[in-house]
Amino acid sequence: MMTNKHPVVLITGAAGGIGKATVNEFHDHAWSVVGVDRSDYGEPFPTPGLFIRADISNPSDISVIYKKAQAFSDHLNAVVNNAAVQVSKPLIDTTPEEWDMVMASNLRSVFLGAKLAHPLLKAAGGGAIVNVSSVHAIATSKDIAAYAASKGGLLALTRSMAIEFAADDIRVNAILPGAVDTPMLRAGMQRGHVGGKTVLDRLENLARKTVNGRVGQPTEIASCIYFLADETQSSFMTGQAMIVDGGATARLSTE
Repeated sequence: MMTNKHPVVLITGAAGGIGKATVNEFHDHAWSVVGVDRSDYGEPFPTPGLFIRADISNPSDISVIYKKAQAFSDHLNAVVNNAAVQVSKPLIDTTPEEWDMVMASNLRSVFLGAKLAHPLLKAAGGGAIVNVSSVHAIATSKDIAAYAASKGGLLALTRSMAIEFAADDIRVNAILPGAVDTPMLRAGMQRGHVGGKTVLDRLENLARKTVNGRVGQPTEIASCIYFLADETQSSFMTGQAMIVDGGATARLSTE
């Protein structure tokens, strides 16, 4: 076990669109990053740092992740629970196995990870957990029920964690991204909920549904995640849900 001179953050889903942007955001602010993903990172991981290839839907993998993280650093200053999977199909066609896989990846992993992250955050004298939920937790659409349910559950878990961990100066907040241009968003376009023959057409149709008139970029979500993790900027925030969606949920669907 080593004592890290930099603040240390563990980020799951580090190889994805928002994940990579978040890795870079913390690295740019001189944090050491422990990145986790079931896929290869695909490029050199920022140093000082550690990349762990593992599947957070598997409880034994979560134990391995935190053992390796503890070997890298004797403390954590923040944890970003960003990894998620999505099943895009009607509820009546969703199998129990698909439902359980979504819950294991998006919700159970945060519960199990929190149990192992807690002593490392406590060892730092406190810190922050940022749970990446989704606007689907509060306003959703068809053919995405399992994902929406997992993200709604994550909001309730965030509040419970915030209350229980406050005594150890650990803040817990959630961020709810809206439409962000990531591989997951593009893959989900096959649901046909925004119309358009090509992915570009669908992105443009989706952009028109936001108040800002555009789809978000991963870097815009990453900067908000950093805000919630940074003790100097959000020290009086805990148990909260920050919506970052270009104003999409501010507009009545009947307008």
